[in-house]
Amino acid sequence: MASVDSTGSSVSRRLRSGDLLHAGLAVALLLGPWSVGGLVVSTGRVSSIEAMNGSTVLLPCTYSSCIGIKNLYFNWQFNDNGTKYKLCDAVIPDDGEVPWVHVYQDRVEFVGSSESNNISILLWNITFEDEGEYTCFARNPKEKGHNHSAIFTLIVVDQMKEVDNTLTVIIVSVLGGVIGLVIIVMGIKALVIHFQLKDD
Repeated sequence: MASVDSTGSSVSRRLRSGDLLHAGLAVALLLGPWSVGGLVVSTGRVSSIEAMNGSTVLLPCTYSSCIGIKNLYFNWQFNDNGTKYKLCDAVIPDDGEVPWVHVYQDRVEFVGSSESNNISILLWNITFEDEGEYTCFARNPKEKGHNHSAIFTLIVVDQMKEVDNTLTVIIVSVLGGVIGLVIIVMGIKALVIHFQLKDD
């Protein structure tokens, strides 16, 4: 039978909860720096773009890390119906150092800058075959082999859709007319009041 202290709570129960607390703290201390300061890869707020056949498209990608980077490896890949083709890759030795980028496909240009944590690329003269998913991948050895990626979807169209602004034009016209009418009524009212005060 477990011993009981003066408050009536079980000592063995308190010991078990204390052990759990210590174990939880140890796990938090071990995993904390990796979960808080880990590498983050992002293609920005918009994860897809619609572009015209024959145009040039920017595929955006940035990275950030609270613990810093050392020999950060990154690449861009194109997913062509399940087959992945590497477009470019490089290693950034340290924060702010310029990487030597290897480009593997025609019409691909690296336009990023390690000073701004930017690893974006340009796709020149796109065709319908370029439509699909592009993956921006990065691995920071400081994180013990954790991989990070972000996906950007490119949609290629023959011509851009025309936006129908008819409703917007009607709303703006009505609002403008109402505001103009109010101004005219206020002006007439001010004139009437002015002449009435003059007569008095």
